[in-house]
Amino acid sequence: MAERAAPRPHSMAGRVLSAVLLILLLGGVLVSVSTWMNGRQAARQAYDRILLGAASDIAESIRIQNGEPFVDLPVSAFELLSQAPDDRVHYAVRGPGGRFVTGLDATPIAPPDPRPAHFDGALQGEPARFVQVTRRFAEREFSGDVTVVVGQTLRARRAMALGLMLDALVPMALAGVALVVMAWLAIRSAVRPLGALAEDLSRRDPRDLTPMATGGLPRELALVQLAMNRFMQRLDRQMSATRTLISDSAHQLRTPVAAIRAQAETILEEPDPQARDRALGRLLGRTRSLGALLDQLLSRALVIHRTDSAPRVAFDLRETALDLVERRDHDLIAPGAEVRLDLGEAPVIVHADAFSVGEAARNLMVNALKHGLPPVVIGVSRQGDSAVLWVQDTGPGPDPAMAERLGQRFERSATSGEDGSGLGLSIVHAVAAAFGGRVEMTREAEGFRAALVLPSDPMEDRE
Repeated sequence: MAERAAPRPHSMAGRVLSAVLLILLLGGVLVSVSTWMNGRQAARQAYDRILLGAASDIAESIRIQNGEPFVDLPVSAFELLSQAPDDRVHYAVRGPGGRFVTGLDATPIAPPDPRPAHFDGALQGEPARFVQVTRRFAEREFSGDVTVVVGQTLRARRAMALGLMLDALVPMALAGVALVVMAWLAIRSAVRPLGALAEDLSRRDPRDLTPMATGGLPRELALVQLAMNRFMQRLDRQMSATRTLISDSAHQLRTPVAAIRAQAETILEEPDPQARDRALGRLLGRTRSLGALLDQLLSRALVIHRTDSAPRVAFDLRETALDLVERRDHDLIAPGAEVRLDLGEAPVIVHADAFSVGEAARNLMVNALKHGLPPVVIGVSRQGDSAVLWVQDTGPGPDPAMAERLGQRFERSATSGEDGSGLGLSIVHAVAAAFGGRVEMTREAEGFRAALVLPSDPMEDRE
């Protein structure tokens, strides 16, 4: 079975233009109906006046001769009726009791009414409009009412209504066409920056994730481009973290792997059992160092990835410190070392990724256990608008010049030894930067303190 072709995507310009055309069409229909009704009303009023004028002229021409009504039909009446040359005209004059005087006897008669009255009827099966005028006589020879009925078909009225409608619609139609053309030009001008944006993206190198300029763009498109720039910045950070992981792995693993291979070859050729045991011990130390390095490399890459992808939630820093101690990782790092907690009574809430903050706290603790002196105290406190998770040992700490460089990757202090990777504090600095915080290293009276300082959650202040 042949695959069905994917539906062609709709054009945004086409959608907007279709909406404009639909609005114009509906407006044209409404205007047409309104113009037609107003034209009919105007035509009716105009020709009703003509009928009334003709009937009044005929009524004024009636005389009484020998006791009977006599009509000398005026020319003016027929001149008025001749303004609708294509219409049939009928008239009738009747005396008291409806007695026919002159005209066409088939002309309809309206109900008796002394006032001029217009009414609808038919002339030879064709719709028509009539008017009745009554003239009252009170003379010695004749007394009573004489009615004049004049009728006319509706052809001229319809032609006038149609003409009025066309006179109104033709300019509107021309204006509508001009509006459609202007709307099309405006739409094309509005979407032209989209084409330029697409062309810019298509010409870009796949590795180029620098922000695109938003100058000269409409406000709506500028918002879209700003969102795209933020997305590319996050993607650039992810790709940079991936490249850094690959580069660091290639650079940092080459030496220990080569050393492990060399030591293993030496062990195979060593005939002395005691020397072989010492070499095996060194080999074990090398493998542990390599495992720690791999763990730190992956931990740093994971933290950088989660700072952009993981949702930020509100949590209590005291729970992070408590969980760090309850996991008893310090028993593996420094068996027998004393680790204490210093937690206050009030919650210390931050809005961040709990896993990343936990990794930063773990690295602060590992750094203190490996390079400081016990006991190690892990504490959480509130300082103004900041939430602080700190780790303190009783050692002197690094000298100030070295402390400024410890946040850089693979930067080690003199006490790091072979098992130090130089990534622990780098992870702490990455977490602090991701969540708008900082890392502080200070010498206290009790020893050296390293702290992760994060903005406290403003919801906590409102409570």
